[in-house]
Amino acid sequence: MADITRRLGWRHLRGAPTSHIRHHRSGRLAHDGPGLSFWYRSLSAALSEIPVDDRELAMTFHARTSDFQDVAVQATVTYRVSDPATAAARLDFSIDPDTGVWRGAPLEQLSTLLTETAQQHALDVLARTSLSSALVDGVAAVRERVASGLAAEPRLPATGIEIVAVRVVALRPEPEVERALRTPAREQIQQEADRATYERRAVAVERERAIAENELASQIELARREEQLVEQRGTNARREAEERAAADAVKAGAEAARTVRLAEAEATRQVRLAEAEAQAARAVGEARAEAQAAWLRVHGDVDAATLHALTGTRLAENLPRIESVTVSPDVLTGLLAKLGGTSGASA
Repeated sequence: MADITRRLGWRHLRGAPTSHIRHHRSGRLAHDGPGLSFWYRSLSAALSEIPVDDRELAMTFHARTSDFQDVAVQATVTYRVSDPATAAARLDFSIDPDTGVWRGAPLEQLSTLLTETAQQHALDVLARTSLSSALVDGVAAVRERVASGLAAEPRLPATGIEIVAVRVVALRPEPEVERALRTPAREQIQQEADRATYERRAVAVERERAIAENELASQIELARREEQLVEQRGTNARREAEERAAADAVKAGAEAARTVRLAEAEATRQVRLAEAEAQAARAVGEARAEAQAAWLRVHGDVDAATLHALTGTRLAENLPRIESVTVSPDVLTGLLAKLGGTSGASA
């Protein structure tokens, strides 16, 4: 909107670069162009302000498909006023010379024109399209049809309007239909999720089985090694027992040989000792025999009295010890008599 300043019955207008100002004074065009600034009198001035910048027009309307389903179309049309003079002549862009406010609603008229024109072409293409096709390819089809329809619309150039771009944001069915259409996809997604879950569980089970098999194989290998260890220990114990038995046998043989040698040596010593004793006994016997013979020879030459004396002496040697002897006179007399007779005979 242009800025208008009051000064002593005069008005000063300052327009924006994106606003095209047309000033008629007394039916003649006094100023025409964007971004103007000038003084004027309000009683004799007729002003028009036409925006020449690109403007976005968002629209939402409903259409029916070939299978009688209602869809909502959301689109945006970008347009601009390419011919301000034509637009000012066809639409009311006049502004109040005192306030600068539009007297009418030209932008609303443009919006209505563009919306109805775009809606007409969108309804035409959707009426021959099924709901499923519209939801899949309807955005591109509607955009192309609306763009070509607006470009071919003769009223727009006649009004000084140029279409810059057309965008279709979305085609959406009714909420109930949309939920119904989403159900198969959701079910398929859920099935995919369930299958992924089952596959993950199957993989987990397979991994657990592999782990269990590895553990079982490890236990079997451990048991086999333990069996080998037991066998090796038994072999080692048996070998140790055999070696110990062999050592004991060798030791027993050595002990037996030593015992035999000792027995043989002892026997030899006993034989030699017996022989020596026999020889000694024989020598002693021979010596005794010789002594006895000599004794007998000696005693054979001795008289009886001497033999009696020797006998008494030998008898006295062999008698037990006598502490005291009592000799009676009769015994002493007889003994003396015998000794005297013996002595006389000897003489």
